[in-house]
Amino acid sequence: MQNKNYSKIKRILDILLSIILLILLSPCLIIISIKIKLDNDGPILFKQERLGKNGKTITIYKFRTMVPDADKKLFELLERDEEAREEYRINKKLKDDPRITKIGKILRKTSLDEFPQFINVLKGEMSLVGPRAVIDGEIELFGEHKEEVLSVKPGVTGYWAANGRSDTSYEERVEMETFYANNISIPLDIEILFKTVVSVVKKEGAV
Repeated sequence: MQNKNYSKIKRILDILLSIILLILLSPCLIIISIKIKLDNDGPILFKQERLGKNGKTITIYKFRTMVPDADKKLFELLERDEEAREEYRINKKLKDDPRITKIGKILRKTSLDEFPQFINVLKGEMSLVGPRAVIDGEIELFGEHKEEVLSVKPGVTGYWAANGRSDTSYEERVEMETFYANNISIPLDIEILFKTVVSVVKKEGAV
C-alpha cells in the first residue's frame, strides 16, 4: 500500500528530475527529432494507448522507432512467419523486429526512445519509476497479479526494466513488476534509477 508521504515525495521528485533532464537533454532531443524526420516520412513521436494507474487509459509518448504503418506490417509478418508469430505470442515483441528503422535501433539500444514519456510524468499519468505500461489485452498475462501492478503508476523505468528487461521471460517480468508494486519505497526507487543509468550506459537488456 502507498502512504501519503511516499506519494508526495515521489511526485516532487518526478517533477523536479523530469524538468532537469528535459532541460539538460534538450539539444540531444532536438537532434534526435531531426534524424527521425530525415530517416523517413512519418511523425516524430509515437503515441499509443496503454493502461495507467487503476486501469485508466493513458496516451504515452515515445520517439518513433518503427517505419510508418508498423501495425499493418506486423500483421503481415505474423501471417506469413510462424516462428515470428510464436515469438510474439509468448513475449508480445520480436527480438529482431524488421519494422525498426536505423535510427530506431540506436534509440532503443540506448533507451533514448523513452524520453518523451517525461511529458507523461509531468502530466501526472506516469512516474519515473514504476511497472512498464501495458496495452489493454496484455494486462491479462499478469493473471492474479494484475490488480497489484495496476495499483501504482506505470514508470519510464522500473524494477523489471532495470534488471534484465528483454533478457528475461514474461513470467519473470510479472514477478518483478509485482514485487515492485508490493514493495514501493523511495530507497527502492533510487536503487532502480541508479541501475537504469548503469544499464543504459552498458546497453544491457534494451530492445
